[in-house]
Amino acid sequence: MEEKRKTTRQEMGFGGMIIRILVSMIVLAVAAFFTPYFSITGFVPLLFAAIAIGVIDYLIERFVGFDASPFGRGITGFIVSALIIYLTGVLVQGVFVNWLGAILAALVIGIINMIIPGRHVM
Repeated sequence: MEEKRKTTRQEMGFGGMIIRILVSMIVLAVAAFFTPYFSITGFVPLLFAAIAIGVIDYLIERFVGFDASPFGRGITGFIVSALIIYLTGVLVQGVFVNWLGAILAALVIGIINMIIPGRHVM
């Protein structure tokens, strides 16, 4: 299954990347709406946050070999997801999150990932 995922990610074209960013933006917007201590102030910060989370997730997966999904890897995946969200808040202007907001957002995103079929968003 791991090999299938790697080849799928390598074969993703421009259209697939756009769709993944759009889905990530929707999930982040929903998470920011329902999560206290986590907010995104507009469309551009939402776009940059989706891109930043995708890049950070890719780098972690590429160099550490760890898939950072909130419920995919148990407590470790959940903590890594919260750290990615917190780091995104540090890197992207217009994204406001504290440590509690990052934990709650990772929980909300994990629940959304369980509801939406297909590959996880983060």
